[in-house]
Amino acid sequence: MDGFLNLHKPAGFTSHDCVAKVRRLLKLKRVGHAGTLDPAATGVLPIALGRTTRLLQFLPQNKAYRATIRLGMSTTTDDLEGAILTRQPVPNLELETVQAALQPFQGTIQQVPPSYSAIQVQGQRLYDLARAGKELTVQPRSVTVHRITVLDWHSQDFPELEVEIACGPGTYIRAIARDLGQALQVGGTLAALVRTESSGFQLADSLTLEVLENQILQGEFQPVAPDIAVQHLPAIALPVAIAQRWCQGQQIVPPTLSILVSNNAFLRVHREDGCFLGIGQLMNLDAKTLLIPQMVFSSTTNSSLLS
Repeated sequence: MDGFLNLHKPAGFTSHDCVAKVRRLLKLKRVGHAGTLDPAATGVLPIALGRTTRLLQFLPQNKAYRATIRLGMSTTTDDLEGAILTRQPVPNLELETVQAALQPFQGTIQQVPPSYSAIQVQGQRLYDLARAGKELTVQPRSVTVHRITVLDWHSQDFPELEVEIACGPGTYIRAIARDLGQALQVGGTLAALVRTESSGFQLADSLTLEVLENQILQGEFQPVAPDIAVQHLPAIALPVAIAQRWCQGQQIVPPTLSILVSNNAFLRVHREDGCFLGIGQLMNLDAKTLLIPQMVFSSTTNSSLLS
């Protein structure tokens, strides 16, 4: 089975747990996921099935979240899973003050990942180092936050701000909650997180594990077609003879493209009858433009694809 599953990850499951569960349900060895979600978070977890795992690196990178930030407290993990570091009621904190403090968090910013995160430093995961009590200085990273939209505000002793965040890869929403609290000098932590978009997949189209299991039992489960997930890439169609050579790993001179594509761009490669062949890259070599195979999804041994 090849294709993608748009899974609605439940709370309490790691991304690895979800992959293991899907592997058992589908009786499939090759299963992988895009974009790790913290165990407490829920929402979109794209899962690749079979040969489609090779397409994960080509999926779109932008993500979107719906987050609840609790102000007036801070924790070791920057969410409610950790031990409380500071806790002080701030019932007089006003939304206008919080909105002003949010502005610097939009655009390309420098962000220090949470101490409890999957980032590797010196060959070890940060959360392993943190659990071992080792203090390590984590260097800030450049991330992009496209938009932060305030959805709701709950004024109370420990106010909660509900926001929608659209961002690029590598952005930690927990870190935004932590840093917003620091900017307001009251402390902040992430109280809830739902990923509403990831790698082009939307929350509204996602399947829970329960629905997935039922569809499998009823023989109704149909994965998302591999080429649907890479539709953000420009497409090129190859005549049958050229397509066969390309699928054999040969570099070819591509047909004229109907759209302007930059050098080194990745392309979604199809046969002229629409059959998806894989991912190629346009490169200028020896004064000519070549389409170089990067991921051949089809196989010349599959006569149904190349005959």
